[in-house]
Amino acid sequence: MFSKIIATGSYLPAKILTNDELAQTVDTSDEWIRTRSGIRARRIAAADEQTSDLAVAAAREALAAAGVAAAEVDLIVVATTTPDMIFPSTACIVQDKLGARHAAAFDLQAVCSGFVYALSVVDRMVASGQYRHALVIGAEIYSRILNWQDRTTCVLFGDGAGAVLVSPSQTPGILATRLHADGSRRAILNVPGQVRHGVIEGDPHVHMDGPAVFKMAVQVMAEVCEETLAMAKLTAADIDWLVPHQANVRIIDATGRRLGVPAEKTIVTVAGQGNTSAASIPLALDTAVRDGRIRPGHVVQTVGVGGGFTWGSALIRW
Repeated sequence: MFSKIIATGSYLPAKILTNDELAQTVDTSDEWIRTRSGIRARRIAAADEQTSDLAVAAAREALAAAGVAAAEVDLIVVATTTPDMIFPSTACIVQDKLGARHAAAFDLQAVCSGFVYALSVVDRMVASGQYRHALVIGAEIYSRILNWQDRTTCVLFGDGAGAVLVSPSQTPGILATRLHADGSRRAILNVPGQVRHGVIEGDPHVHMDGPAVFKMAVQVMAEVCEETLAMAKLTAADIDWLVPHQANVRIIDATGRRLGVPAEKTIVTVAGQGNTSAASIPLALDTAVRDGRIRPGHVVQTVGVGGGFTWGSALIRW
């Protein structure tokens, strides 16, 4: 028994924040942001939207695409850095809002690599025969953990959610996964604040050493892709689509060049969405599935890297 992605879904908040609008409140410009990141705009969650709301909307799209009822879902894993609350898990809240009464539910925290980590875990849980319909959701509201006066971070991130439905298959769907972490590099990208004795201690905003993150991301993303290809006994020439974490167009381009995948085979959505952390890969997958680029039989290479430091890749046959 194997596991296979049978449907995708996504949700983006209605509010669009453009670079020009940001430049009215932050010392930046559209040209400065675009030349460094490729981002032109990002989505911002409404005041009454929670991460679970975004996750539920994306999950409903995936279930509708598969023709599967919420009551048939028996596992929900939400990859997020921005949960609704400390506990219960956002996945449990999603389970309730979705009406998936029989589903086990838990969150997974690996920051921008979260979706790949979650897919790797769910692959084994479904392939074991224990679960039949599993939702893997990446959902984030980064707009609430940004310092909106720090132009090195606030221009990069956005809000959104993407979901995939994973089910058993007689043929391999998820061909190989590989995960890594290096906690010694945690200082280059983090949110150092915490809640203690009822108050926030430390800074609850995103901190990032941009050059250090860029250097590491370019190196490890291509390396882990090569590892999964070797595990599946494939080469970069077999990749139909590269779907990387949508952090920065320069990182995406550099990863493709190192891996040997041409730009025309790379799915890029960062321009209109920004970096949506754990949501970025499933959002990109859903975009490419719905516009017809990703089709049955295609080999899709996904890869993510994020704070922790964490990184990983999943090689998928659609």
